[in-house]
Amino acid sequence: MSILHAIVFGMVEGITEFLPISSTGHLILTADILRLPSNEFQKSFEIIIQLGAILAVVVWYWKKLWQWETIAKLAVAFAPTAVLGLAFYRVIKHFLLGNTMVVLGALFLGGVFLVVFEWYLGQRLNRPLSISKDKVEPALLILSDTNSIQTVGYLQSFIIGLFQSIAMIPGVSRSAATIVGGLILGLNRQTIVEFSFLLAVPTMLAASCLDIYKSAGSFAGADYWALGVGFVVSFFVALAVIQWLLKYIQKNSFISFGVYRIIIAVLFWVVLIL
Repeated sequence: MSILHAIVFGMVEGITEFLPISSTGHLILTADILRLPSNEFQKSFEIIIQLGAILAVVVWYWKKLWQWETIAKLAVAFAPTAVLGLAFYRVIKHFLLGNTMVVLGALFLGGVFLVVFEWYLGQRLNRPLSISKDKVEPALLILSDTNSIQTVGYLQSFIIGLFQSIAMIPGVSRSAATIVGGLILGLNRQTIVEFSFLLAVPTMLAASCLDIYKSAGSFAGADYWALGVGFVVSFFVALAVIQWLLKYIQKNSFISFGVYRIIIAVLFWVVLIL
């Protein structure tokens, strides 16, 4: 992999890591566009490079990240992915990563789900609610007044972690899975997006450390240069994307991201597969 390739991957990772469009899926598709072989280093690169974007979260949320209550809730949310990730590491690394068909299918189906989910949620939120002592609307149908990560419960954290584990399938999108899970639980967009940001730290740190432990011995000297360049580029791009997304969600839903997923999946299907 050349330094130019590493820069391109760093930009793609920084842009897509926190948007509900799947960073891993986009890195795999980028490799297809650049016609890079799906070898062991390429797969490891697509995992490890995400640390650059995660570092942006650490810098952005430094004080909030090191509060004990936040750490405890992130640990609870991370547990399902930790267990399942260890159990299915070989399957994910050797059969799912680099599989363009899996990525395109997950992008398309995830996009359809995101559009339908947001439309349904929007329809219910715009409809007058009648709540009595005998009838309580499900959390999916109302906006919670939850506006702080400190008010996210431990059970909510665990359930969000279960949603995140679905994103071990490349193309699903970790951020999309956690955000949808949080919205279903009644959390508002600001809260679940920030929780998703923070949950990425232990999740991607563990995934990267596991892969480095298992694969670093096979890396050549030039591979480390590529990883370093991709890391730095993804860090700075992710800093800007985090700021943009926090402003975007104040007035917009995620329907546009769902539509984008559908379009990109169809385009790649036509160009790369047919």
